[in-house]
Amino acid sequence: MTHQRRTFTPEFKLQLMKLYENGKSRADIAREYDITPSALDRWIKNHKETGSFASKDNRSEEENELARLRKENQRLMMENDIFKASSADHGTKIDVIRNNAHKYSVSAMCDVLNIPRSTYYYHANLDNKCTLKREDEEISKEIARIFKESRNNYGTRKIKKELSKLPQPKHVSRRRIGRLMKELKLVSTYTVAQYKPYKSSTCNEALIKNELQRQFEQDKPLAVVVSDLTYVRVGTKWHYVCLFVDLFNREIIGRSAGANKDAKLVYQALSNIKANLNDVQMFHTDRGKEFDNGLISEALETFGIQRSLSMKGCPYDNAVAEAMFKVFKTEFANRAHFTSLEQLTLELDDYVHWFNHIRIHGTLGYLTPVEFKQQPL
Repeated sequence: MTHQRRTFTPEFKLQLMKLYENGKSRADIAREYDITPSALDRWIKNHKETGSFASKDNRSEEENELARLRKENQRLMMENDIFKASSADHGTKIDVIRNNAHKYSVSAMCDVLNIPRSTYYYHANLDNKCTLKREDEEISKEIARIFKESRNNYGTRKIKKELSKLPQPKHVSRRRIGRLMKELKLVSTYTVAQYKPYKSSTCNEALIKNELQRQFEQDKPLAVVVSDLTYVRVGTKWHYVCLFVDLFNREIIGRSAGANKDAKLVYQALSNIKANLNDVQMFHTDRGKEFDNGLISEALETFGIQRSLSMKGCPYDNAVAEAMFKVFKTEFANRAHFTSLEQLTLELDDYVHWFNHIRIHGTLGYLTPVEFKQQPL
């Protein structure tokens, strides 16, 4: 780690010297003002001998002469390096100064080449703006590609993460990404206000406790599966979608779509699960009437799956499913116009595949659910 060189004014040095003369210890001054004891010693010595803290006032005549000769030699070397450009046009002179700025003073080179410093800095700033513009164009192409592949869902946070994962990583601030998205007129679906329909007050009155107790972080696949239903417009009517989500990696492991919000739809989603149902340990839902059915209860008992229900009127007990459906409605249901149940089913399957295999999740360390599951336990 490099430390920036500090500079001290003569007033500051004189103040510390007076503290020392008034009895404050050398060690205390050095510690409290974050300076080295040797620096304090040097300031005291210089002021006593010459009354000045300036280095040039505290050098011998031989040292001053040597410093003058070194400075003159440096200027002669500079003039020799850039002499050929002294009669060149402005553009060539600017290039010469830029190429030698690491060796010589810019102001000195401007004097030798007879160019105002303001002219050089104007061109330097212009070049920087051109470079930034080219960088913005390259980054904008990647942002547009990532946004399109996210199905218009990703905001600045996830786009920033995807840019850092490129073969040649681009580390870009979210503010800059937001500015470029605005220029490209890219608007995430999450900025669109969503309609919230009226929910029925009827619920499942079964005497089943909340066994999950909001333990939403699970360290084993299929330890807890949560579920819920939501509405989707098909033609002029409402249809419904049921999803089953594994809390371990937030993967959608079961889904179904139908015209009715009932237990049959839930059973269909349960049957759609490709995993071994004997491995599912707990099934948690809210108290919707669609989950109160003998067929579902029989299936859960057959595979030895423990049942858990949210407390009445408390959506926080099924927060992951609630959040999942907010994502689902924003990214899928509220964006498309479905003309038939067949179309809805087809596009639902496509969305679930994208969600599980391609969409990165902030809660999973910006991995997809499948990538997260494939990590060593």
